[in-house]
Amino acid sequence: MEITFSSRRIEKRCNSAKEIRAKLGDRNAKLLQQRRSEMKAADNLDDLGKLPGARCHELKRDRQGQLAVDLVHPKQLVLEAADKPRPTKPDGGLDWQQVTKVEVLEIVDYH
Repeated sequence: MEITFSSRRIEKRCNSAKEIRAKLGDRNAKLLQQRRSEMKAADNLDDLGKLPGARCHELKRDRQGQLAVDLVHPKQLVLEAADKPRPTKPDGGLDWQQVTKVEVLEIVDYH
């Protein structure tokens, strides 16, 4: 999949091992690098959703349209489908098999 970022700050954080460790600690830094590699290797969002431990899932309520991928609890990597137009199923839901581009929005504990 192609990965873009919502801001230069989040791009720098996701691509700098030193900054990741400083902000999130060693365990989250390692897992974030792993998740980034998994996203790059995936053909589509459906592939990412099948990875053990990633627990890629759609969010609800005020985060409708966003997805989260687990880091070290409670941190989540929050994404959204960046394909234009947004791939949808006939029922209006996101078609994970057609999503080939994601935008990283933030790393957060939204709970």
